Amino acid sequence: MGLTSKKVLLLTVLVAVALFVLTIWLWPRLSKGNWRAVLGRIGLLFATQVSLFAAIGLFANNTFGFYASWADLFGQEQQPGVVTTYKSGPNGTNLKMLGTERLSIQGASVPTTAGRLDKVLIRGAKSDIASPAYVYLPPQYFQKKYAHKKFPAAVVLTGYPGTAEALFKKLHYPQTQFRLLEEGRIQPTVLVMMRPTVAPPRDTECVDIPRGPQTETFFAHDLRHDISGQYRVGRDAESWGIMGDSTGGYCALKLTMRNPESYSTAVSLSGDYKAPIDATTGDLFGGSAQLKRENDLLWRQKHLPAPKVNLLVTSSRHGEGNYKNTLKFIEGTKSPSTVASIILDSGGHNFNTWSREIPAAMEWMGGHLRA
Repeated sequence: MGLTSKKVLLLTVLVAVALFVLTIWLWPRLSKGNWRAVLGRIGLLFATQVSLFAAIGLFANNTFGFYASWADLFGQEQQPGVVTTYKSGPNGTNLKMLGTERLSIQGASVPTTAGRLDKVLIRGAKSDIASPAYVYLPPQYFQKKYAHKKFPAAVVLTGYPGTAEALFKKLHYPQTQFRLLEEGRIQPTVLVMMRPTVAPPRDTECVDIPRGPQTETFFAHDLRHDISGQYRVGRDAESWGIMGDSTGGYCALKLTMRNPESYSTAVSLSGDYKAPIDATTGDLFGGSAQLKRENDLLWRQKHLPAPKVNLLVTSSRHGEGNYKNTLKFIEGTKSPSTVASIILDSGGHNFNTWSREIPAAMEWMGGHLRA
């Protein structure tokens, strides 16, 4: 049974309840002072607490989508077929179709009505990185009226470690676009949904790491090349936006500010403004102080020319750790860059907060993309 299986969660809850009941029932018998009774009490308390923490942990993981599988949890990520099963698509792209997923949209089985969600494998020729992604094609993509039209595209990133499935199962990006399309508030856009962790289990923070994974090259060049070669999307920067939450938000801002020839528009939901250095990242900059500064967005604003891009940042006055830096970022944005914000009165670093911000953020992004 998988890590996110409801059966696993239910079984863990039942075990925790059973151990709690067993502890109450056996406690009088274990009240003696001999070593067997003492060990019995310690064993029951330990087992009960472990099962309780396991149930809470599984519930939190199912709710927030931290890990997708047992292998993901224990740092043993496995992606079948990454090495040997590539196929070249149109224009020499290395994009392989892995199948389709059903969406919770009315008429989901009819692409002209609800669109289609493809699962693909992208292999970057320049970065030599392979990573799966989900591509949502809106209903208009399949309608005769739009048969010869190219669409704008938006890359949507999770936080770290995150799961790409959470973007359509928890945060409902395709469903939100579908609703906004029905209300006439957004233009049809191809969504490329994935995690920024393309070299698992390492948190690369979308950096081209010296002598390591070239993650920035993957997102700035390879992904755009392969997707635009396989699907009818524009190739110019004005056709491409990128958004994400937490680590994905930092990546969205940084990739756009550092690569304005690739992305014209970025949305950062609760993102920070520089990369952390910890056990999950390792040494991202190879000891280079200059490379570290160049990936610090507040430093870039002060010391480097501003690119011609559109930026949206979000935070909350109460409950968000990035609030003060978000205000600094807004104040430090210089022309020709433009900046907008969504500032909530209160909200945490979680799916509930981002779900409140996503509709307005998607509408804002749609107003800046052109195909």
